[in-house]
Amino acid sequence: MKTEHFASFDGTDLALHRHGEGRPFVLLHGLFSSAEMNWIKWGHHETIAARGYEVLMLDFRIHGESAVPLDPAAYPSRVLVRDVVALVEHLGLEDYDLGGFSLGARTTLHAVATGVLSPARVVLGGMGTAGLGEWQKRSGFFRRVIDEFDSIEQGDPAYFSKMFLKSQGIDRTAARMLLDTMPDLDLALLDNVTMPALVVCGDEDRDNGSAPELAALLPNATYVEVPGTHMSSCTKPEMGQAIADWLGDAN
Repeated sequence: MKTEHFASFDGTDLALHRHGEGRPFVLLHGLFSSAEMNWIKWGHHETIAARGYEVLMLDFRIHGESAVPLDPAAYPSRVLVRDVVALVEHLGLEDYDLGGFSLGARTTLHAVATGVLSPARVVLGGMGTAGLGEWQKRSGFFRRVIDEFDSIEQGDPAYFSKMFLKSQGIDRTAARMLLDTMPDLDLALLDNVTMPALVVCGDEDRDNGSAPELAALLPNATYVEVPGTHMSSCTKPEMGQAIADWLGDAN
């Protein structure tokens, strides 16, 4: 695996981790996580690459090895969609697949449903309808984690998220601005996601609402259930295996 950096649309330095050779598969991580935490640490990148793919794992701004801008101007609406577009343009991708987990899945759907990107296939991990159409409500939970960070104690429903944010070294000022950049998605726009889609979700994961309901709303989706909660499903080999099996061997 190799890591390189490129400048996004506004000059922000973003890290890209590349593994394998073959068909391009852009893979995005979840909120307050990183490519390392979602895909590399557990070997999912190797499982997928073994089927003939180059796995292209972006670290979103403020995450992983990417830059952490503190200027509010660095957080326009749909900034993460624009970062993924910048990556696709940077690499000159035309025929590729795109996917992600949680925030990465949300970003994928925003990009595709609004016609900004047109991958051949999409993979949507840990995502349900509430995480799209009711994102402002969901993001309110994370705003509380940031705003009340020092007073959240063990036993509070937000405690685990607080400790995860702390463990990943996320800058809370930057995170607060990032949370305000993605609007709710009109679920009617899911009709535009006509390419084959995999919706994969932990059997105990309800954090973003109903994943089966999301699969039912997409024109050409397959639903696969794997073991785990929202946080644990990415740590289990079944997640990477489900993605690799659905993608199949690259031509």
